[in-house]
Amino acid sequence: MSKHKSLGKKLRLGKALKRNSPIPAWVIIKTQAEIRFNPLRRNWRRNNLKV
Repeated sequence: MSKHKSLGKKLRLGKALKRNSPIPAWVIIKTQAEIRFNPLRRNWRRNNLKV
């Protein structure tokens, strides 16, 4: 990817990076395992962002 990105693209990539993390363990405990995983989880090789 090019070094010089537009601001909008850079912000969207940054948001996707922050969103791509597992949920904390305390959330699983607090919700009594109703919420077990992050549905927004993404792998860079398998899933493409539509940016």
